[in-house]
Amino acid sequence: MSSIEETLILAHLRTLKLPAIRGEYTAVARRAQKEGWSYESYLQELLELEMRSREEHMSAKRLKEARFPETKTLEQIDWSAMAGVSRQKVAQLATCQFIDKAEDVIIGGPIGTGKTHLAIALGVEAAKRRLRVSFLKAAELVRMLLEARDDRMLGHLQARLRRVALLVIDELGFVPFDRAGGELLFNLIADRYERHSTIVTTNLAFSEWVQVFADEKLTTALLDRLGHHAHVLTTKGASYRTRKRRSGEEEVHSKTEVRGD
Repeated sequence: MSSIEETLILAHLRTLKLPAIRGEYTAVARRAQKEGWSYESYLQELLELEMRSREEHMSAKRLKEARFPETKTLEQIDWSAMAGVSRQKVAQLATCQFIDKAEDVIIGGPIGTGKTHLAIALGVEAAKRRLRVSFLKAAELVRMLLEARDDRMLGHLQARLRRVALLVIDELGFVPFDRAGGELLFNLIADRYERHSTIVTTNLAFSEWVQVFADEKLTTALLDRLGHHAHVLTTKGASYRTRKRRSGEEEVHSKTEVRGD
């Protein structure tokens, strides 16, 4: 291939926005020549290379857009410590079919038992499938809604959050809302009902949600919507941080006994 031909090919690929092919076509061509590929096989390999690259790029973009506090995966879960949660059920949710069906997930349990990790891991699986995901702590979400209302931008924010395929609302119950904040959160979840999926993590039993929303009718209406098509997971046991601290203390105590101190 002449330098002029190569320059033209690179220019065309740049114009057509085919960066993966631009970077690999010569290496693939050498392989095709060595293995005796047909022209069609060579073209198919290049197109599949570009498709894989675009899918990986979009997955990375969706992961960044989700704004997870940190990336947690299902592979990192300590199943022996996550008592009460069915591994088979989580594997089913990880297929993201619940998002296709616009179903919700409620993850409840004591503080520090892996609820946020599980919610993020399911969000990561959705992002890998190039779905729009947004992660927000409940208190932060309510603050955003109240500020948007005051700035007359509430409709814009609601529309943006309504379009997200999976909205993860973390730590519902840590901070109570006033009536206005509770109503705004209710309206958002009601707008997403049977349209898109929502994951909620909470340390409260359903009977205690009224403490957060400070309105029994509003709480009942919210639970009615969330519970209609919801998968409910309940974690149990002591806090992970408490277990880790105790384990460290026991290790220190064991070493002390061995030294005879």
